Amino acid sequence: MESNGTAEKQGLEGDQDLQFLMNGGDLLKVRSDSWKKMRYYKLQEDCKTMWHESKKTLSSKHTFSVEDIEAIRTGRQTEGLKKYTEQSVEGRAFSILFKGRHKGLDLIASSEEEAKKWVSGLEKVISNMNSLSSQKKTEHWIYNSMRRADKNLDNKMSLEELKSFLLDINIELDDDYAEMLFKECDKSNGGSLEGKEIEYFYKILTHREEIDVIYGEYAKTDGLMSTTDLQNFLLNEQREQASQNDALQLIEKYELDENAKAKKQMTKDGFLMYLHQPEGLVFNQAHRSVHQDMNQPLNHYFISSSHNTYLLEDQLKGPSSTEAYIKALLKGCRCVEMDCYDGSDDEPVIYHGYTLTSKILFKDAIEAIKEYAFKTSEYPVILSLENHCSVEQQKTMAQHLISILGSALVTKPLGDQMPTRLPSPELSDLVIYCRSVPFQHFEDSRDKQSFYEMASFKEGRALKLAEDSANEYIRHNTEKLSRIYPGGLRTDSSNYNPVPLWNAGCQIVALNFQTPGLEMDLNQGLFHQNGWSGFILKPSYLREADTEFDPIALAKGPWLKKKTLHVMVISAQQLPKVSSRKSSVVDPLVQVQIFGVPSDTTVVETQFIKNNGFNPMWNENFQMDVCVPDLALVRFLIEDYDYTSANEFIGQYTLPFNSLRNGECSPVLFLQHLKVSAAP
Repeated sequence: MESNGTAEKQGLEGDQDLQFLMNGGDLLKVRSDSWKKMRYYKLQEDCKTMWHESKKTLSSKHTFSVEDIEAIRTGRQTEGLKKYTEQSVEGRAFSILFKGRHKGLDLIASSEEEAKKWVSGLEKVISNMNSLSSQKKTEHWIYNSMRRADKNLDNKMSLEELKSFLLDINIELDDDYAEMLFKECDKSNGGSLEGKEIEYFYKILTHREEIDVIYGEYAKTDGLMSTTDLQNFLLNEQREQASQNDALQLIEKYELDENAKAKKQMTKDGFLMYLHQPEGLVFNQAHRSVHQDMNQPLNHYFISSSHNTYLLEDQLKGPSSTEAYIKALLKGCRCVEMDCYDGSDDEPVIYHGYTLTSKILFKDAIEAIKEYAFKTSEYPVILSLENHCSVEQQKTMAQHLISILGSALVTKPLGDQMPTRLPSPELSDLVIYCRSVPFQHFEDSRDKQSFYEMASFKEGRALKLAEDSANEYIRHNTEKLSRIYPGGLRTDSSNYNPVPLWNAGCQIVALNFQTPGLEMDLNQGLFHQNGWSGFILKPSYLREADTEFDPIALAKGPWLKKKTLHVMVISAQQLPKVSSRKSSVVDPLVQVQIFGVPSDTTVVETQFIKNNGFNPMWNENFQMDVCVPDLALVRFLIEDYDYTSANEFIGQYTLPFNSLRNGECSPVLFLQHLKVSAAP
């Protein structure tokens, strides 16, 4: 359990930047004009936790995990550094931005050289953490938990330390079983575990019975998998059209034992490595890249869209920030909203009008959009402008749009003649704006609404139309753009269910991207496919002007493609705790949820496993029928069971039904093993 092995485990031993981080140093933390304080930061020996000095006497947590970092920005890029520091510190400044709503850190080093070392070192640690295999991450995590449990730093593990370690990794055992396990490993009868005894304990802990069963069924060549054995597994279990050459390529790619690889064989460790790689994941790898027709008009696509994009928190008094635009764009958002009002010094501002939300400059938002619009997706961004500015400041807005976006901004018809329909996403690298018009009724829109005009619907009205006039709404959306936005009572930035609106063909279903939860899970699940382009081609029956499709009535038609989803929830590994209390251990259960047309929407649930978040096993089978798979999303949810109150969220993974792959596979994020098949 010596601490000097951590850097080696990450492949960073001897790295000067890493050593710089572990030695630590002073950084000036900037919050405002009047709050600029020196703080000491240091990377802890686990190579994943940053410790920092705090003057708060009541503060109990002075650390953050490198895994929680979303991005590191060099220079004065954030609003705080631009506003509260001088240009002279540009080369010494950098910012650490976190996932979720965690506030970022604006920092200034003592020199440009030190700033480069901080940034380079952190980027190396993040990159190495991301590139570790699932097995290496497990080893790294268990090693660090063992190190924490070794209270007296004697590189041994007593019975009490073993119990503490098990609680830390989310397992609670009764005292008798813990003592039996300890005695089984204590081969020397010395009253503590060390060296080989700890290694033996690790093997018991990480033994995967379910993998033994699967592997043993196909490892028919001297206890190992030959290319023929692996091919049979791919054909029978994964239902892939795999050749022996395909199997050989997997062995060469994932087998760790050079002797086995030379014999064209795969060990159990190599097999486990394969199951945790892209080829073994539940998401169809062919859908990770753009694979849909991108030459249709924009109104033929679902478009990833954000509401009040500038807000980081609630709708009444939360902060506005260019960072909110950056985060949405990096998540693949292709339609961002800008509520524009007159500002001081003749500069238009963006904020939620007539509320206490803070303001940002319109030009700063446009600059952020220009820089980050095409980092995740190369396809067009739509600017949804809600303009409350005077004529003079509208002119300023126009100047900023043209001067900042330049040729990327669509300012005139594309082509020699006036178009009669919206352009396709194949335009790429362009920013488009549409004119918003009020919606009266469908007949009025057919007669008066031009193709470049977009009607906006509050969620309540849109959901009523989607339920009461579904087919009319769908036909409207075959030719026109519809934008849906949250109702005014959602002051907490909560979201509505987007699925009924997608079922009605609505393209721009705008959500509060800053608010995690079921609704954003569904949004990100839908747009996970097609290369995170932010554009998903609607099924043909949502694009044809004379379509008869109605998701409520669901009459016979080409949309009915009944399939049966067979799921076996087998096991999970290393689930996170939901409580910071050391004694807290989760009782996990799994739900498999289907979202789609009303008749397809359903949920099934496993039993909960008591006191085991480390390696729970369910081995439960489920079967669900899906009639309209084109519009179905599958969500794997894992919760901590609580018999006295609502279950607590642990993790989830959502993907389109049509992006499921068959066989033994793993949804990333939390559920490490299940078996899936979808049959007609």
